[in-house]
Amino acid sequence: MLNPDLVGRTFAGATGTTITAESIAAFALALGEPETHLAPPTFAITISLEQSQSVLVDSGLDWSRVVHGDQRFSIYKQLTAGMQVQCDSTIESARVMAGNEIITVRSDLIESGEVAVSSWSTLVFRA
Repeated sequence: MLNPDLVGRTFAGATGTTITAESIAAFALALGEPETHLAPPTFAITISLEQSQSVLVDSGLDWSRVVHGDQRFSIYKQLTAGMQVQCDSTIESARVMAGNEIITVRSDLIESGEVAVSSWSTLVFRA
């Protein structure tokens, strides 16, 4: 069970990530998107998922029991190749329903001190 003291806490990303043209092209190809010079709107998940997963695994939750509940994005600045971003993750909420833990994590991709993309992942950790 998630320690309730972690709700509201932000975990700063330890290292930055440089977005490459190759990573954008590979993601776009997987989506069947012919446009590859700009990152597709959901590209941010390739960076934020690793950070949020690390935060939750470190908190003692069993990642093998997770079911993805919801995902949403707010894009403030288009992600492009060459951008250096840091991912900070905040545990926004946690509750128990029918024995399952439902946790929402917001991940912010920060470029040059400003949030470029925020994404929210709602995850269900099955009982």
